[in-house]
Amino acid sequence: MTDTPRTLAEELRTRTDSGLVGLLRTRPDLLNPVPGDVTQLATRAGTRASVVRAVERLDRFVLQTAEALAVAPDPCPYGTLAALMAGDAGDAAVAAELPRAVAALRAQALVWGPDDRLRLVRTARELLTPSAAHPSPTGLGPTVAEATAGMSPGRLQEILAAAGLPTTHDPVSAVAALTALFSDRARMAALLDTAPAESVAVLDKLLWGPPYGGVTDRPAPHLQWLLDRGLLLPAGARNVVLPREAALHLRGGRAHHTPEPLPPALAPATERDPQLVDNAAASQAFTALATVEELLKEWDLGGPPVLRAGGLSVRDLKRTATALDTTEQLAAFWLELAYAAGLIASDGEADERYAATPSAEEWLQLPDHQRWAVLAAAWLPATRTPGVVGTADAKGRALAALGPHLDRSPAPEVRRRALTLLAGLPPGTSVPAAAVRARLRWERPLRGAGPGARAAAAPAGGTVPAAGADGAPAEDLRARLAQWALAEAELLGVTGRGALSAHGRALLGSEPEAADATPAETATAAETDAAAARAAALLAPLLPEPLDHVLLQADLTAVAPGPLRRPLAEALGVLADIESKGGATVYRFTPASVRRALDAGRSAAELREFLSTHSRTPVPQPLAYLIDDVARRHGQLRIGAAAAYVRCDDDALLAEILADRRAAPLRLRRLAPTVLAAQTSPEQLLDGLRAMGYAPAAESAAGDVLIARTDSYRTPPRTAPGPVPDGPPPPDRTLLEAAVRAIRAGDLAATAERKPVPAPAAAAGALPRTTSAETLATVQAAVLTQSALWIGYVNADGAASQRVIAPVRVEGGFVTAYDHTADEVRTYPLHRITGVAELADDAV
Repeated sequence: MTDTPRTLAEELRTRTDSGLVGLLRTRPDLLNPVPGDVTQLATRAGTRASVVRAVERLDRFVLQTAEALAVAPDPCPYGTLAALMAGDAGDAAVAAELPRAVAALRAQALVWGPDDRLRLVRTARELLTPSAAHPSPTGLGPTVAEATAGMSPGRLQEILAAAGLPTTHDPVSAVAALTALFSDRARMAALLDTAPAESVAVLDKLLWGPPYGGVTDRPAPHLQWLLDRGLLLPAGARNVVLPREAALHLRGGRAHHTPEPLPPALAPATERDPQLVDNAAASQAFTALATVEELLKEWDLGGPPVLRAGGLSVRDLKRTATALDTTEQLAAFWLELAYAAGLIASDGEADERYAATPSAEEWLQLPDHQRWAVLAAAWLPATRTPGVVGTADAKGRALAALGPHLDRSPAPEVRRRALTLLAGLPPGTSVPAAAVRARLRWERPLRGAGPGARAAAAPAGGTVPAAGADGAPAEDLRARLAQWALAEAELLGVTGRGALSAHGRALLGSEPEAADATPAETATAAETDAAAARAAALLAPLLPEPLDHVLLQADLTAVAPGPLRRPLAEALGVLADIESKGGATVYRFTPASVRRALDAGRSAAELREFLSTHSRTPVPQPLAYLIDDVARRHGQLRIGAAAAYVRCDDDALLAEILADRRAAPLRLRRLAPTVLAAQTSPEQLLDGLRAMGYAPAAESAAGDVLIARTDSYRTPPRTAPGPVPDGPPPPDRTLLEAAVRAIRAGDLAATAERKPVPAPAAAAGALPRTTSAETLATVQAAVLTQSALWIGYVNADGAASQRVIAPVRVEGGFVTAYDHTADEVRTYPLHRITGVAELADDAV
């Protein structure tokens, strides 16, 4: 092997194991399946799908460097690349960052070769090279050689003469002479000094792209001047193009209008007291818990039905938003958060509907900080994106909350990266969301759209597409994901007043990541859960302590000055109606609410004792009268099943009911002095009499009062939805190291020097072929001499491979050997070995 690698595979062979590990970590798609040797690794790294994925993960400056290499000569010296990036005037920031950009391209196997012969891999060059169909963000057009391909030799000689160059004897030398003129700063400046002002104005319009323009059959004199000298070359019947070399001269040698070597600053920064930020985040975290709890309570008896296509109907989403006292978009977020945490799901019945899951019962019993940890651990890696609810899919159908097609694979990466940027700021510091989005666009300018799509959308000079009202490109999914992530983090209490809280930092689980972090470096589910537990421990002291008391007031209300303990809150929720929420919750006692508590099996004495026990103020007389009055009338009427009947010891009361016009829909008639029959169900009869102001009680067939305890409806056990991966799963260090060992061993088997073998086994790339007797004799000899062999092997599936083995023993038709390819001891059936060949003495 020469000192200078001739191919990408040769350069990869010279890399250290850590270098190959770095390549496989940044491009995990190369691992599926593990390449058999370095040649396979290099081939796979040059495939279009893999290169597109790698290019999409470049930051803006590294991408600009790759785009410059695509318009540079191949191979390109480092000095030429530096001139293209910094221009004739130079740029200190570009010069300082360019080595990092080249190293990043090398590390990802997009560029190879020494500094004096940098080569962009062929597929990347095809993706990034300017063409009429796919303009480059550089705004450059084709070279003189490309633009004059097919031009008549006579026309080339006319252009040379008009440009003041001597004629040549062939088109190749003519193109070379014109290229040399356009690339020579002094001679090109002298030529342009003679150009009419109108001609220079035309060049200025095409300077930063697009480099194409239209002309008529009879161009104006100033256009004809440019056409005669080759400063505009034909690009079709009525189109012309500014050649690349001429454009670079006019630009002062720069490939990009505005190189961006440094990321946008996270500014302006607002500093606050970190404790205030933590308190604000904790307050919002408590509100988030109350909202999800209210959602579960709303769906306690079963939620709305599931649409045939999946998801929640628009009407049911509006009802849920009304119940939660929020907007439909925020209601979609809380629904998706509870769904991601496994707290709600569909029941899977014939008439499918949503309901709380058994896990919701367990969640409700946890302390507040642990409940928050469950929600946060589910939110951080979730790919379901509630922000797209209500938008149209590819077929024009509206996307429904809890429905299909809500997964956006980049969401976890964007969410974690946005929080990591905030974590890199001093505690208590916040920056505008637009600054975070600008940084994310710089870090992944192509993420979510292929290079061709971005090139087509990019205007001259490689600047970003036109921005919308929020400053983000209209179709930039990554920017919208970042905006949603920041808003959701505030709703969940991960951030407070725009700054990352202390428990939010703990939730990330590590130090701020590098800007070029890849999915391979994101946290696993176990790491996310552990980080959420640490965050919960920091949040716990900030949450309000649940109270065991309320303040009863004379206007039939009770004020809870803070969150109540769960048993107290549940009991009070039966006895009274919630009138308002906030820092303090106001409950109102009404005849209906008291009757609800009596229906649940409580007596008047028990209700008074409950209130006196849990109130810091005496039970007001109006409240005591209300309880006694409702209790006195409660159960005086008894409802049972005939179709339905009313039983009462007071026949005057029954006569009063019969005389009431409001009882007409119940179709009552007297069966006995103390019994009325109704042609309606017991439930409708109960509701009808209660609407008339009575307090009837249901009874069983034995005449006992039925206690109306509402049973909660739960789905069967359900598993929370898993995130949809964005490409192959991230490899861990063990897999990466094992893969590198396998690639090295396979490369050894493929490239080890072998002793001459008879034809046809000596053919390049062919498996060795020997007879069974020769195979057995060679293997036995290798056992005695402890030497290595090159073998051809066909496995049980019929797949053939080459291996380098060191035989240990031969018996029973099997050879046991150390396999250098697999880096382990294996046993091979002799009948599956196609042949053997000895290796050169120094091959292993």
